[in-house]
Amino acid sequence: MTTINRRRALSGTAAFAIGVPVLAACGSDDTATDPGASGADDPSSDPTSEPTSSGSASSGGGDSLASASDVPVGGCFVAAAAKVVVTQPTEGEFKAFSAVCTHQGCAVESSTEGDIPCPCHGSKFSLEDGSPLSGPATAALASVAITVDGDSILRA
Repeated sequence: MTTINRRRALSGTAAFAIGVPVLAACGSDDTATDPGASGADDPSSDPTSEPTSSGSASSGGGDSLASASDVPVGGCFVAAAAKVVVTQPTEGEFKAFSAVCTHQGCAVESSTEGDIPCPCHGSKFSLEDGSPLSGPATAALASVAITVDGDSILRA
């Protein structure tokens, strides 16, 4: 006759119920190796390409990210739907990066304070190259190629 030890069955269930949430909370602080953290899961984003800042029209007619007037000089504007942050480090110079923080995958915010801030854990990134200025993030935001056509900023 086979009987199930009730105590053993319940202790296994309890271990599972406690262990799964604990494991889920043990994420890495540096998600740069996680393809989803850098926007690499977005097929229209090429993190290896360099942003451009030209006055010529986009040859591919890419997605509109912002108008130049949306992006403050010395600040940034987040195009939330596209998960892209557009910066203007100096007058007329536009750059773009993934708007997904490399620390834990939170969305960065628009700013006029001279950096790209992440509201979740306080990381700040450079307007020039997306590199971390303060942590806990240790990896740079992935570059996103853009073109500028008059007042329109488009994904290249």
